Amino acid sequence: MTCFPLDEALAPDVLSRRQTLPLKPALVTLSGRFVRLEPLDLTRDLDRLHAVSNGEPAQLGQRSVGPYDPDARVWRYLFDGPFATPAQLGEFLQGLIDVPNMLPFCVFDAETGSQVGVAAYTNNTPEHLKIELGHIWYSPVVQRTHANVETAYLLLKHAFELGYRRVEWKCDALNERSRRSALRIGFQFEGIQQAHFIIKGRNRDTAWFRMLEGEWPVIREKLKERLYSGG
Repeated sequence: MTCFPLDEALAPDVLSRRQTLPLKPALVTLSGRFVRLEPLDLTRDLDRLHAVSNGEPAQLGQRSVGPYDPDARVWRYLFDGPFATPAQLGEFLQGLIDVPNMLPFCVFDAETGSQVGVAAYTNNTPEHLKIELGHIWYSPVVQRTHANVETAYLLLKHAFELGYRRVEWKCDALNERSRRSALRIGFQFEGIQQAHFIIKGRNRDTAWFRMLEGEWPVIREKLKERLYSGG
C-alpha cells in the first residue's frame, strides 16, 4: 500500500497540474483491442443501449444471451433502472451528460462496433487531482469478457497520463461483483461509508476503493499482461 506523509509538501509541477485540468473532462475517444470508448451520444447510442440492457435476448457476434432479469443482471445496485422504454433510459443518461464534472462514455465492442455499456469519469475534482470511475454497467452479452477490465485500463491510463494523483471506485457495499472487480483491477479497499445514500427507497452503504499514481506503473503492467499476453 502506498502512503504519503500527512504533511507532505507537493512539488510545484504537481500543483501546477490543477490549472490544466477542466471541471468537465475533455472529450476523448479511447481505443483498445476489445472495446472503444466514445463520449455518450444519445442520438447514436440510446436505442442500442436500451436493447442490450432491458432483459430481451441479445446477440453479439458469436455471443448471445437469452431473456434475463435486467434488475438482477444490470441495474440492481445502480442509481436508477431498469428502464421500460428508451425514453426513460434517455432521460437518465442525459442527466449524466449534464453533470458539470462528469464525462459518460458509451462502451463499444471493438470487433462488432456495437454499443454494449456505459462507463464514466465522475466526481472530477481537479483542485485535488482526483477523479472517479463510476456509473459502470454492461449488457449481459459482454459480462465475463475482457470488456470491463479493458474499459477500466483505458480510463485509468488516460487519467494518470492527464496528471491525476488518485482515481476512486465506489459501489454499493452489497455489490460483491463490483467489489471483486475493483480488487482484481488493482484498486485498494479503503472502507465502508455507512448510510451514504438512499437509493430506490433503501439504505445504501458504500464501499470505497482507490488507486494512486505511484501504484499505477506496476498495476498498468499487470493489466497489460492480463489483457494482451495472449498475443
